[in-house]
Amino acid sequence: MSDLQSLQPKLLWHWFDQICVIPHPSYQEEQLALFILDWAKAKGFFAERDEVGNVLIRKPATAGMENRKPVVLQAHLDMVPQANEGTQHDFSVDPILPYIDGEWVKAKGTTLGADNGIGMASALAVLESNDIAHPELEVLLTMTEERGMEGALGLRPNWLQSEILINTDTEENGEIYIGCAGGENANLELPIEYQANNFEHCYQVVLKGLRGGHSGVDIHTGRANTIKVLVRFLAELRQNQPHFDFTLANIRGGSIRNAIPRESFATLAFNGDVAVLESAVQKFADLIKTELALIEPNLTFTIEKAEKAQQVFSTQSAYNILHCLNILPNGVMRNSDVIENVVETSLSIGVLDTVDNVVRGTILVRSLIESGKTYVASLLKSLAALAQGNVSFSGDYPGWEPQSHSDILDLTKEVYAQVLGAEPEIKVIHAGLECGLLKRIYPAMDMVSIGPTIRNAHSPDEKVHIPAVETYWKVLTGILANIPAR
Repeated sequence: MSDLQSLQPKLLWHWFDQICVIPHPSYQEEQLALFILDWAKAKGFFAERDEVGNVLIRKPATAGMENRKPVVLQAHLDMVPQANEGTQHDFSVDPILPYIDGEWVKAKGTTLGADNGIGMASALAVLESNDIAHPELEVLLTMTEERGMEGALGLRPNWLQSEILINTDTEENGEIYIGCAGGENANLELPIEYQANNFEHCYQVVLKGLRGGHSGVDIHTGRANTIKVLVRFLAELRQNQPHFDFTLANIRGGSIRNAIPRESFATLAFNGDVAVLESAVQKFADLIKTELALIEPNLTFTIEKAEKAQQVFSTQSAYNILHCLNILPNGVMRNSDVIENVVETSLSIGVLDTVDNVVRGTILVRSLIESGKTYVASLLKSLAALAQGNVSFSGDYPGWEPQSHSDILDLTKEVYAQVLGAEPEIKVIHAGLECGLLKRIYPAMDMVSIGPTIRNAHSPDEKVHIPAVETYWKVLTGILANIPAR
């Protein structure tokens, strides 16, 4: 156990510390799910799993709260596994190593998992506590949210008995979310024709040190996408150095669909003077560092000698792939006309890899409106057709349509104002919350989403604000104690 045990609220931080000990990246959260299930059964709670592995725990109302509306606290079990280059960490085995840095909790070289581990810890703390007033309570912990909301997609109908749902996946103190964007994966495949490698040199260009972050919440911040920056360099090298004869042996970047990628790599095969490539890399590094001086201060762009590949992309394949990826739209497509200061539609390429005979890009498309997703899908289909490639779509999930007034929203606003001494902000987020899917299965359920301040989620710079966790806990427990009568 870490020094998190010294923090308040003690029971919440105890649970978060325990969650950090048990590996739970997406698709590998089974150990954590079983640990929680066994704990709940040992405490005498109703606890079971549905067909896709979601965990549901029920606790009776505390004395005097039996006639209040039942409530479900909801969080997801998995975390995004991201580590800094050079950090040796096996997310399937190794624990997360949290530590206190001033007013923040961070992790050593990896994502922290505060998204959504703090929310999960708060729900389990309420279950374990003996002195928190609450109505009939359900805790729903869903599987594999970060890789396509698979738990929420497969949630068993008619399983939940509550009338109110509090999602705990918001990442800003003082904000209440009442709506979110829908999303869809676009899987772009660009064909490769190979040829024997008759080139003299093989070098790898390496772009690292970018901030990354959440590809929904942070998409409007100007943070650079390392895949797009690397491809820009390669396309400009082709255009500006027509006598520099090169092709690709490999190109890759990013590791997860819903994070802005921080690192990218391309192996070049070429003839001629290595100094030409070294000079081009240095000039581009100077250029891009100037462009991104404020937003990406730690960017590095270097080359290193690589082992000679047996085969390389044909000249035409490299031409098609580089130009296709260079013009691939990325970032904010449109801001909302209806909700001020909210992105309506965006896309972000999160992963690029060379796999067998294709270069494959995984792109996450987000929009508050269905027509926004349709428009981006049309763009990607046209782009793939021009590059003689293919694009397929998967993992479509709906947005959460906001309602400006409801019983749980009004109560949450009231409690937040009492705790903060100021009115909270009511917001719609340009990211996927499970509420949209849950609302589709349980349309009559009244929902809000709250949570503490978390910065740089989905990146190794992730951190959670300690005072905000205490505020969130006061708000959550205050809501539970004041749930209206049935």
